[in-house]
Amino acid sequence: MNADLKQRALRALARREHSRAELEQKLAPHGTAEDIAALLTELQRSSLLCDARCAESVVRAGASRYGPARLRHSLRAKGIAPELIESALAAAETDELAQARMVWQRKFASAPSDRGEYARQARFLQGRGFSVATIRRLLKAAQP
Repeated sequence: MNADLKQRALRALARREHSRAELEQKLAPHGTAEDIAALLTELQRSSLLCDARCAESVVRAGASRYGPARLRHSLRAKGIAPELIESALAAAETDELAQARMVWQRKFASAPSDRGEYARQARFLQGRGFSVATIRRLLKAAQP
């Protein structure tokens, strides 16, 4: 096995958690597919590489800024399996409405005063990954 390839993988894992697919993509220009697969299997066996741990890390880091839809999309982009995504989101056990309220309060000083402002605030929250039902409940409750 290529020692340089292993060093690259360990350096990447030292910085942050990576999924197997993500690390495989990063290492692709530096080795053969067989060498990379063998290295990743070895790293998984020694618990240095774990997709579940990566998913938990992403959810923990983004839970204060993003809603479940955005976190789910981010995890899918990293190549995490759907069952691991759902278990990581379930383990976070966050109240989506309370989370949306915190994000909304950090960004906006007051409730929407007209339809244009309502739409702007709703688009912001939707871009952060909150459901339409949660956004409606939050913005309706915020109005005087």
